[in-house]
Amino acid sequence: MEEQIKLIWDFRGPNAKPTAEHHQLHLMDYLKMTNQSEMQTGVEEQNDAHVVAYMIVEKAQMKKYRDALKPHRGQLITSTS
Repeated sequence: MEEQIKLIWDFRGPNAKPTAEHHQLHLMDYLKMTNQSEMQTGVEEQNDAHVVAYMIVEKAQMKKYRDALKPHRGQLITSTS
């Protein structure tokens, strides 16, 4: 299995969760537009005031999505199997 990268958008403050959820909708719309709707997106609550929206991409495709979507950061996903 190829290495994967989690592209991450950070949202902070009292409206972090609804903002991250809304951003996830935009990510899903982008994936549908580009015929990549099988890719995984999600929202993770770090704490009450910090929520992230994310999208998981193959490492080889990371630059394409990074340049198009401008995530705040990325994280290598390591397999445990």
